[in-house]
Amino acid sequence: MYQIKTYNAIAQAGLATFTNNYALNQSDQPDAYLIRSVDLHHQTFPKSLKVIARAGAGVNNIPLDVATANGTAVFNTPGSNANAVKELVIALLVIASRNLMAAADYSAEHTEADVSQRTEHDKTKFNGSELLGKTLAVVGLGHVGSLVANAALSLGMHVIGYDPYLSADAAWNISKQVQRAATMEIAVKNADYVTVHVPKNDDTLNLISATDLAAMPTGVQLFNYSRGGIVDNGAVLDALATGRVAHYYTDFGEPRLANQAAVTVTPHIGGSTIEAEVNGATQAARTIMTYLETGNVQYAINLPALNVPFNAAYRFTVIHQNVPNMVSQITSKLADAGLNIATMANAAKQQTAYTIIDVDDLDHESSQQLIDALNKIPAVYRVRLLIHQ
Repeated sequence: MYQIKTYNAIAQAGLATFTNNYALNQSDQPDAYLIRSVDLHHQTFPKSLKVIARAGAGVNNIPLDVATANGTAVFNTPGSNANAVKELVIALLVIASRNLMAAADYSAEHTEADVSQRTEHDKTKFNGSELLGKTLAVVGLGHVGSLVANAALSLGMHVIGYDPYLSADAAWNISKQVQRAATMEIAVKNADYVTVHVPKNDDTLNLISATDLAAMPTGVQLFNYSRGGIVDNGAVLDALATGRVAHYYTDFGEPRLANQAAVTVTPHIGGSTIEAEVNGATQAARTIMTYLETGNVQYAINLPALNVPFNAAYRFTVIHQNVPNMVSQITSKLADAGLNIATMANAAKQQTAYTIIDVDDLDHESSQQLIDALNKIPAVYRVRLLIHQ
């Protein structure tokens, strides 16, 4: 029986995904955490903890170095809330183009008896423009960006995308009508609207800087529904003051953005839909089960992707440092135990590596001795033995 500990309100559909071989919140020594936004930076992870799955995209709330040192795989659920974010961005594009917020505020303030005559006189103040034929620059063409780009095309917009890290898999999801830009400057130089959809990491902090804003046309409208810190908010405020940016829409508020007429802050609701919560919880639950039962890895933050069909009777998985001579040290321990390797795979991600070894014959006594021997290799974080069900 695998033990799962949950944090936050996890959608019931996700919890119901677990089979009868899983128990929820019944042990202080869980095999897995299923979380959303809880901050784990000040927690001590139990040695039993093999996997953390976040029902969402960002993992800022998880100390990845601590998890790795504990031999704990960390997963997110990319794409689970992509449609929710896409729909909100498209809605905001319409709102921005038609000055809907200012128009609604006007109507809320003017409710007097002659409101019909007055609004008929004043409505030209809120004349907007149509999205048809306008240019949208999409920075980041992953799960969300590709959906936004394709949806904007269906509205008749001209779409130009910029993503120097675009994967081959992601490229398949993007319409051929989306023009690809080689640089940020090319992507934004003629844009009426710019929207950002990239993960937050060292390479994307302040990705939209004063230099990039200066490359945009005067009167551009900017959207950040990615992560806080990817847009340099100080530079945006300067650009708003000069008119370079006409309006800034973001899901990530901070005090200096408050009470700015040309800034609209939404309360981090980009991925907050019932459907997105169900998608994230369900995907996270399936990820946990796959990892615990097969050791296979997809969408891990701190481990390389490794997917090996589990056809043998037994499987050893080893999380270890990505240093020379590790594979030979591991295989020599199996040779010392007299085991023949049926299948082996190894991959690395930055400083961490992951090895899967399948064997057909194994007895209980030798298995425990082998696990102990593998754990004694200095660069090993965690060894697991899985039995094919």
